[in-house]
This record gives sequence, C-alpha cells and structure tokens, in this order.
Amino acid sequence: MKVSELGEFGLIERLTEVLAAENDGVAPERLLVGIGDDAAVWRNDTSATVATTDTLVADVHFLPGRTPWRDVGWKSIAVNVSDIAAMGCWPNFALITLGLPADIESDDMEELYAGVGEAAKNYGVTVTGGDVVRAPVVFVSVVLTGRAELDDDGQARVLLRSGAKAGDKIAVTGSLGAAAAGLRVLLRGGGESEDEQELIDRHQRPDARVEAGTTALDLGIRCGIDISDGLLRDLAHVCQASDVGANIQSEQLPIDSALKQVFEPAQALALAAGGGEDYELLLVGEETLLEELGEQIDVPLTVIGEITADDAHRVRLLTASGQGIELPSEGWDHLA
Repeated sequence: MKVSELGEFGLIERLTEVLAAENDGVAPERLLVGIGDDAAVWRNDTSATVATTDTLVADVHFLPGRTPWRDVGWKSIAVNVSDIAAMGCWPNFALITLGLPADIESDDMEELYAGVGEAAKNYGVTVTGGDVVRAPVVFVSVVLTGRAELDDDGQARVLLRSGAKAGDKIAVTGSLGAAAAGLRVLLRGGGESEDEQELIDRHQRPDARVEAGTTALDLGIRCGIDISDGLLRDLAHVCQASDVGANIQSEQLPIDSALKQVFEPAQALALAAGGGEDYELLLVGEETLLEELGEQIDVPLTVIGEITADDAHRVRLLTASGQGIELPSEGWDHLA
C-alpha cells in the first residue's frame, strides 16, 4: 500500500504500532506523553521536558521566490513554538537542521537565519546548534524543547488532546482561515490590495499563542491543540483522543475580516473550518474557565461549539438551525 493511500495520520498510526511491537508495547517510566499529542513529555528529577519537531520544505510549506527567506526562518521557529504553546508551556532550546542544494546563495541562508533569530528572540528561544546537509530542495527542520512543572503525583502539568469531556465548551484564539487564504492569494499572483497582503502575511508569519496556552493551563483548563491542519481535522484529533464528539456552530466561527473581503462567503467558511496553518489554539474546558481566560489574554477568544458524548467521535459543523454542513475538505494531510 502506498503512503498516499494511508494518508499522513494513517502512516503515523502504522509506524507507532511498529515501534510498540519492537519494544513489546512498554514505554519507559519517565515518558509521560508519547506519540499522538502536540509534543512529547518526559520526567526529569524536578520537572519535565516538553519536545516537538516540525519541518518546512520548499514547494510544500513555502514558495521559493515568493516567500522572503526571512519569513521562512521566522515560520520555522513559530510553528514549533505553537506546538509547545498547545501544551501550555514556554519554549526554551532549539536545534536546527538545514537541507540545502549546493547552488543555494549563502546570502539567502543568512537572511533565513536572520528570521530564525528574530523569532527566537520574540519567543525566548535559544538556538543551541544543529546540522547542515545537502538536499535536492531547501528544508528547515527544527527540534524545540520546553519545560513543564510536575504535580504532586509526578505527572507533568500540560494541556493534552485527551482532556475533553462531554459538556465542555470549545474555544479558539484569534481568527481563522487567513493563512490558507494567503497561500491561495500567493498562488494566483495576488497581493495588490491591503486585504490580500494581510492574508499573505498571516500565511508567511504566523504568531504562536504562548500566553494563551500557559494562561489556560494556569486557570485549570486541561485540553488543547494548535490549529495547524485545519479546525475540523485538529478537533477530530481531540475527539479521538478524548473518546467524544463535537458540534461546531458555523455562525460563531471567528472568520478573519480580510478573508471575508477577498473570498466569497462559502469559500471563506471552508477556509476557516478546514484551511489549516492558522496556528491559533483550540482550547476545551468549562465555560466559566474559558470566559476567565478570555478576560486575561490579549488575543480574542471565541466559543464556537460544545463537546458531545459520541462513541463515533463525529465532528459536526452546523448551521444556526442545526443542519450539517459538508465541506470540500476538512483539513490538510501531507500524504493523502
């Protein structure tokens, strides 16, 4: 079977099973969160380390010639920071691997690293080293760590995909759909209007919501994920991990204002619900806790739906009258 038939998440499931078989299904005692969340977590003597990795590949995650190298560098750090933020933690140290064709201009790579340094400074990340290898196309692969506190039982205090329960409310930070819309604008050669340029900026320079994630954890919220593959697909990960379902009210989605100006309403809704690369946080918890969170953070927080009891783990996008909405795509899959 080809990996395109399995899809990204089907392949991850198969590879996880291979590792489990090789290790007799036994994980080290120090491992607190393994494969299947936004980051891995393992216990140290007095705290826990949170670690994630993500890669940007030319012509897959960015468009050479249309995306400034400084923005590629910024994004390579920001998308990893977003995973740490989704665990409710602050980032600290990074390792970077560059894959480069031999004829790439060194000035371009210096510009890329200027973006890396800019983002690292913004998020309090220290780049500690890495590797450079020859490759047919440019890629930037980052390993990023963070730190989590331990509770009295020796478990890490983090946000998890498995923390949702029926009756909880679902909320998202910021606005949705702009990043995917920005990619579409780039592909069609747009960017002349202020709204189009705003969409492009959201695609090229995402902002990881670290404060929202850490504040949510401090308030007692225990479930979160970042929106990288699209709202509906990422919410489906939460539902699968938590053994629940979800109803989303389409009229409550915070669709980006520039997106509404550039695209028709049906397209705007599809991009907001399934476009991906927003790197906003999706947080699940009691309504009172989410209300308190919204008052404490400097980015808008919008309640968009509710967790349901559903063994089939269905995620339903509904109209105001309760009718289901079918979308042409429910998110990004690298291999499908």
